[in-house]
Amino acid sequence: MTFDLTDELLNAIMSALENQEQKFLVEAGAGTLINAVSADDDEENNYALPEWDSAAGFRLREDFVSQLHAPLARDELQNVLHSGRGVFRNFKSVLKEFPEVEKLWHQFRRRTMRSYIGGWYNNLREIWGLEKLDQTPEESDDLVHNDFIFQEYDPVKDRDIILNSAEALDPDCSWPQEIKDAVSVLWRHLFEYGDSVSQTGFVCRALAGDFAGCITAAPILSPAGKTAVLTSFFVPEAYRGLGIGSELFSMCLSDLQKRGRLYVLTANTIIPDSLIPILERTGFQKTGSGFAAKLL
Repeated sequence: MTFDLTDELLNAIMSALENQEQKFLVEAGAGTLINAVSADDDEENNYALPEWDSAAGFRLREDFVSQLHAPLARDELQNVLHSGRGVFRNFKSVLKEFPEVEKLWHQFRRRTMRSYIGGWYNNLREIWGLEKLDQTPEESDDLVHNDFIFQEYDPVKDRDIILNSAEALDPDCSWPQEIKDAVSVLWRHLFEYGDSVSQTGFVCRALAGDFAGCITAAPILSPAGKTAVLTSFFVPEAYRGLGIGSELFSMCLSDLQKRGRLYVLTANTIIPDSLIPILERTGFQKTGSGFAAKLL
């Protein structure tokens, strides 16, 4: 007897696979799960679930951490995975401290397990003589726009917090603290210059109101000039790796293009390593010791 892998049954199977205390079967007639201990010996109607044990659960978490780009959460989760005791419980506890990363984890877990269960179901369909179904993982939710608010830069409301972010900037380099402080001062001066010529940009905040990133740019040569310079770009460490930086860049470049700008450049020659991939993805090219982009 065959059965349909409905969303309800899929969710039940995912929960059952992570239940290491009991074993379940799919009862094809009803399309539901039943306890394997009390089930009848009916191989034509009852189907064993795909294999899944604690080692598989550990690998799932390892895979998630290996592709996670949020440094604070990644480091703590790696420590948990290497601790050797209470891994699953502690993994869950750490995620509670990083709500945005926790949502990424649930999306990753669902996509991965859905694909795994789908492969098992397709093997059954092949036995039943039915065509296999497309098991392409579903697209993840748009975490950035679901859980963060992007607004145009407001000098009255946003100036101080951006200046404080520049002051607290810790460039990812091995230079002495004095050099790091100098880089922060350069960013502050550049941002203050931008405000003096009416810079524009965007600020990102979490739904709770916490500052989660910013980007600003200002015209140079003349207010109506074709070239702009980035005057700030900050994403607090706790919010890095969630796509906020890329979204800020995309919004800023699109806005500058609408304003008639043709070129954008970076003035600070010390560019954090974490910023370079975003620059390259958004069309910037290295020129000397800085970067520049032409807006199409």
